[in-house]
Amino acid sequence: MNILEELTGVLSCATDSVTLETGKFSVKPPDEFIVLVPLSDSFGYHADDTPHWNIEEARVSIYTKGSYLALKNKVVKALINAGFTITDRRYIGLETDTGYHHYAVDAEKNYELEE
Repeated sequence: MNILEELTGVLSCATDSVTLETGKFSVKPPDEFIVLVPLSDSFGYHADDTPHWNIEEARVSIYTKGSYLALKNKVVKALINAGFTITDRRYIGLETDTGYHHYAVDAEKNYELEE
């Protein structure tokens, strides 16, 4: 499993009918949606000069034309309950050309390297 697969599963269950995409939204977006963007992929832990764990980080970008607070809280709670580490949370801003509020939650998780 990788972080994008796991995020998709966790957030699909936690956010009910909110549309979820990876990379960018590919069709005309609804008033509220989430975009997943991979950020990093590294070997953080080493034993005997051989990596055994892969640390993956992704950004969960929340876009909404209304208040982002309820959806942000659902996302953060779901990620913590699923064992993700939240590395950053921030309000990016109001996109004046589209009317969407953009809030980002960065999350990471360790995955054991498969043989």
